[in-house]
Amino acid sequence: MVVQKPFSGELTWYITPGTKWQGFGKITTYPRRSIYNFETQVRFNDGGHGTMKGSIQYEMPLDDRNLTSLHVRFGSPAAIQKQLIETVTDKSAYMTGPLMSSRESYAEKRNDLIRYVEDQVVNGVYRTISKEERVRDQISGTDKTITIVEIVIKDGVPERQEEPVLTTFGIRPFNFTITSLPYDPTVEAQIKQQQQIVMDVQTAMADAKKAEQKTITVIEQGKANAAEAKWKQEALKATEVTLAQQKLEVAILEAKAAEQTKLKDILLGEGQSTSKRLIMEADGGLQVKVDASVKIYERFASAIENYKGNWVPTIVMGGDKNGSDIAGSGAMQLIDLLTAKTARDLAIDWNLPGLDKTKK
Repeated sequence: MVVQKPFSGELTWYITPGTKWQGFGKITTYPRRSIYNFETQVRFNDGGHGTMKGSIQYEMPLDDRNLTSLHVRFGSPAAIQKQLIETVTDKSAYMTGPLMSSRESYAEKRNDLIRYVEDQVVNGVYRTISKEERVRDQISGTDKTITIVEIVIKDGVPERQEEPVLTTFGIRPFNFTITSLPYDPTVEAQIKQQQQIVMDVQTAMADAKKAEQKTITVIEQGKANAAEAKWKQEALKATEVTLAQQKLEVAILEAKAAEQTKLKDILLGEGQSTSKRLIMEADGGLQVKVDASVKIYERFASAIENYKGNWVPTIVMGGDKNGSDIAGSGAMQLIDLLTAKTARDLAIDWNLPGLDKTKK
């Protein structure tokens, strides 16, 4: 609050609460903090227009010098907001428009739009240069000439064409916000068409990427299938090789077993042969010959016993002195002859000691 004395015009500022002396002076109050809601036109470098709507907050200074300077020049809070805050904000928004196109302000440079306006409100408007460029219109596909506005940069810092007005008076602006930016119908239609084009391009790129990925997937799947088939064949081959190796080893073992059996049989045969030979050499094969002779005589006896003919002739010419008939003598002679032959064939000496001739 400021109290202006009636005669001298002296200004006395009060920034603390409590009872103050007025003394017939004129009182003017200012808010410590206020907000300005703006709505201003913006023209972009492609000729499109838009209405920028938003707000910015600001705080008044608390020192007598800046307060007096503001009070002397503007005289009221409404005048400060109208002639100072509003003017600086609108001017900063207007100077930001040519730095980008309508589409850029809507899409990729949206954040830059906010930053450029706020920076110029706080620190002063940029020094810029303009130049013309030929660009291709994304809607019509034709070339057109547009005016490009660029910020003059010196030593990495943007140059300013005037001092910051608000901070010169000690006012601190903050929290600049754009709530909406509706464009004129023509620009809106262009933006929608451009968005559709971008979406179509992105969709086409996505489809192409998807097709490419599908191709890669098919190729990799084919490689995987080929590798799987190869390893299945390798596994089958390994199995067959293992089985063949097992069969070979079994055959080798069986051959070795057969060889051992053969050697065993040979050794057994040689042993038996040697045993028989030694027995034969020891007793002349007597037992074998006797066993053979017994079997022969058993066959003779069986043959004579079963003979159905007549050993006695129908005419008897006489007998020997002992009264034996010729037929009996003949049978006995036949047996003797066979016995002799058998003995000769078997090389048996019936006169060997211990040989029982009655068992013939």
